Amino acid sequence: MSKRFRPGNLGESRLISKIASTTEHERRRAIISVSDHLEPLSNAIAMKLIESELVETNNKRTLQEQIEYCLEKLTRAEDFDIDYQIAPIRMLVPNPHIVSLYVTAFVIEHLVKHKDIIDIYGSDEEIYACIHRPVIDHLSR
Repeated sequence: MSKRFRPGNLGESRLISKIASTTEHERRRAIISVSDHLEPLSNAIAMKLIESELVETNNKRTLQEQIEYCLEKLTRAEDFDIDYQIAPIRMLVPNPHIVSLYVTAFVIEHLVKHKDIIDIYGSDEEIYACIHRPVIDHLSR
Protein backbone atom coordinates (compact mmCIF):
# COMPACT_ATOMS: atom_id res chain seq x y z
CA MET A 1 0.00 0.00 0.00
CA SER A 2 1.43 3.36 -1.00
CA LYS A 3 1.68 6.34 1.27
CA ARG A 4 -0.53 9.32 0.50
CA PHE A 5 1.18 12.60 -0.24
CA ARG A 6 -0.33 15.61 1.53
CA PRO A 7 1.24 18.94 0.63
CA GLY A 8 -0.12 20.60 3.77
CA ASN A 9 1.62 18.12 6.05
CA LEU A 10 3.34 19.88 8.98
CA GLY A 11 6.21 17.37 9.07
CA GLU A 12 6.98 17.99 5.41
CA SER A 13 7.08 21.74 6.00
CA ARG A 14 9.53 21.27 8.86
CA LEU A 15 11.73 19.03 6.75
CA ILE A 16 11.81 21.50 3.86
CA SER A 17 12.57 24.33 6.28
CA LYS A 18 15.39 22.35 7.89
CA ILE A 19 16.94 21.51 4.50
CA ALA A 20 16.79 25.15 3.41
CA SER A 21 18.28 26.28 6.72
CA THR A 22 21.11 23.74 6.51
CA THR A 23 21.90 24.73 2.92
CA GLU A 24 22.04 28.41 3.85
CA HIS A 25 24.23 27.64 6.87
CA GLU A 26 26.72 25.69 4.70
CA ARG A 27 26.78 28.52 2.17
CA ARG A 28 27.55 31.13 4.86
CA ARG A 29 30.17 28.90 6.50
CA ALA A 30 31.96 28.40 3.16
CA ILE A 31 32.00 32.13 2.40
CA ILE A 32 33.28 33.01 5.87
CA SER A 33 36.05 30.39 5.72
CA VAL A 34 37.37 31.94 2.48
CA SER A 35 38.81 34.88 4.43
CA ASP A 36 41.02 32.49 6.44
CA HIS A 37 42.51 30.97 3.26
CA LEU A 38 42.54 33.97 0.93
CA GLU A 39 46.15 34.01 -0.30
CA PRO A 40 46.86 30.25 -0.48
CA LEU A 41 43.49 29.60 -2.10
CA SER A 42 43.95 32.28 -4.75
CA ASN A 43 47.44 30.98 -5.49
CA ALA A 44 46.19 27.39 -5.77
CA ILE A 45 43.34 28.37 -8.11
CA ALA A 46 45.64 30.47 -10.31
CA MET A 47 48.21 27.68 -10.52
CA LYS A 48 45.56 25.08 -11.32
CA LEU A 49 44.07 27.23 -14.10
CA ILE A 50 47.51 27.74 -15.65
CA GLU A 51 48.62 24.10 -15.25
CA SER A 52 45.37 22.87 -16.78
CA GLU A 53 45.96 25.29 -19.66
CA LEU A 54 42.54 26.83 -19.23
CA VAL A 55 43.94 30.34 -18.78
CA GLU A 56 46.76 31.80 -20.83
CA THR A 57 48.33 34.87 -19.26
CA ASN A 58 51.36 37.13 -19.49
CA ASN A 59 51.60 37.46 -15.73
CA LYS A 60 50.75 34.70 -13.23
CA ARG A 61 50.96 37.17 -10.34
CA THR A 62 48.26 39.35 -11.86
CA LEU A 63 46.02 36.31 -12.29
CA GLN A 64 46.50 35.43 -8.62
CA GLU A 65 45.79 39.02 -7.56
CA GLN A 66 42.59 39.09 -9.60
CA ILE A 67 41.37 35.83 -8.07
CA GLU A 68 42.31 37.07 -4.60
CA TYR A 69 40.32 40.25 -5.33
CA CYS A 70 37.36 38.09 -6.39
CA LEU A 71 37.53 35.99 -3.22
CA GLU A 72 37.84 39.09 -1.03
CA LYS A 73 34.86 40.64 -2.81
CA LEU A 74 32.89 37.43 -2.13
CA THR A 75 33.54 37.68 1.61
CA ARG A 76 32.10 41.22 1.68
CA ALA A 77 29.24 40.75 -0.79
CA GLU A 78 25.56 40.77 0.04
CA ASP A 79 23.47 37.70 -0.76
CA PHE A 80 21.78 39.52 -3.63
CA ASP A 81 25.13 40.45 -5.22
CA ILE A 82 26.36 36.86 -4.95
CA ASP A 83 23.16 35.50 -6.47
CA TYR A 84 23.34 38.10 -9.26
CA GLN A 85 26.95 37.17 -10.07
CA ILE A 86 26.26 33.43 -10.27
CA ALA A 87 22.82 33.66 -11.92
CA PRO A 88 23.98 32.90 -15.49
CA ILE A 89 25.75 29.68 -14.42
CA ARG A 90 23.93 28.54 -11.27
CA MET A 91 22.64 25.41 -13.04
CA LEU A 92 26.11 24.53 -14.39
CA VAL A 93 26.52 21.49 -12.14
CA PRO A 94 24.19 19.73 -9.73
CA ASN A 95 24.74 20.83 -6.11
CA PRO A 96 27.42 23.46 -6.83
CA HIS A 97 29.78 24.87 -4.21
CA ILE A 98 29.09 28.58 -3.79
CA VAL A 99 32.77 29.64 -3.75
CA SER A 100 33.65 27.59 -6.83
CA LEU A 101 30.61 28.90 -8.66
CA TYR A 102 31.35 32.53 -7.77
CA VAL A 103 35.00 32.30 -8.89
CA THR A 104 33.97 30.48 -12.08
CA ALA A 105 31.51 33.27 -12.91
CA PHE A 106 34.27 35.82 -12.24
CA VAL A 107 36.71 34.02 -14.55
CA ILE A 108 34.17 33.61 -17.34
CA GLU A 109 32.66 37.09 -17.22
CA HIS A 110 35.31 39.47 -15.85
CA LEU A 111 38.76 37.93 -16.03
CA VAL A 112 38.44 37.35 -19.76
CA LYS A 113 38.48 41.15 -20.22
CA HIS A 114 41.67 41.74 -18.19
CA LYS A 115 44.65 43.16 -20.10
CA ASP A 116 47.12 40.50 -18.86
CA ILE A 117 44.87 37.57 -19.80
CA ILE A 118 45.58 36.38 -23.32
CA ASP A 119 42.72 33.89 -23.54
CA ILE A 120 40.53 31.51 -21.56
CA TYR A 121 39.98 28.02 -22.94
CA GLY A 122 37.65 25.15 -22.09
CA SER A 123 33.99 24.87 -21.30
CA ASP A 124 32.32 26.43 -18.29
CA GLU A 125 32.12 22.96 -16.71
CA GLU A 126 35.88 22.40 -17.16
CA ILE A 127 36.66 25.77 -15.59
CA TYR A 128 34.33 25.02 -12.68
CA ALA A 129 35.91 21.58 -12.12
CA CYS A 130 39.40 23.09 -12.22
CA ILE A 131 38.49 25.76 -9.67
CA HIS A 132 36.49 23.38 -7.48
CA ARG A 133 39.45 21.07 -6.67
CA PRO A 134 41.58 23.68 -4.84
CA VAL A 135 38.50 25.22 -3.21
CA ILE A 136 37.55 21.88 -1.64
CA ASP A 137 41.17 21.16 -0.69
CA HIS A 138 41.62 24.49 1.12
CA LEU A 139 38.20 24.97 2.66
CA SER A 140 37.85 21.46 4.06
CA ARG A 141 40.96 21.88 6.24
